[in-house]
Amino acid sequence: MASVLLLLPVFVCDILAFGLAVAAEQRRTTWQVSRESKDSSYCVYDKDIATNLGIGSFLILLASQILIMAASRCLCCGRALAPSRSRSCAIALFITTWVFFIIAEVCLLAGSVRNAYHTKYRVYFGNTTASPSCHSLRKGVFGAGAAFIVLTGIVSELYYVSLTRAKEFQAPRDPGIPMSSL
Repeated sequence: MASVLLLLPVFVCDILAFGLAVAAEQRRTTWQVSRESKDSSYCVYDKDIATNLGIGSFLILLASQILIMAASRCLCCGRALAPSRSRSCAIALFITTWVFFIIAEVCLLAGSVRNAYHTKYRVYFGNTTASPSCHSLRKGVFGAGAAFIVLTGIVSELYYVSLTRAKEFQAPRDPGIPMSSL
């Protein structure tokens, strides 16, 4: 049976990472164009809390993945598993977990980096109709990260349960016909 002492902290980490990613999506940096004078304007950005929330989500999801992989010995270390349906399922879930994890981490990291980027362009003299090019993060980057956090959490816990079943599986010792001792 899978260890509840491992699955519970992993579940809590995944919930925290999801919450931080959703909060980062809601608190993305916004901007306004400010005019110094009639001939000069520039971008003014609000507080940059979404970057910190995204990085926090990134680190908590990383800790969750490390817990699962350390407890399962990353599927490649330890004794070989007997061929079974649970082993096949564990291998497929292992690959899927890593794919979802990498996508989630890339979304969170790219969103945090892009959210922290603030342009400092100014428009000067005579070009009063043009406003400066203020860049901000597109809507949905942290949301995509949050969605993949949920998928990573579900699949990683299924992987651990399936791997535990595969480790407990006992293959028949002697598949042949037993001989009598005469």
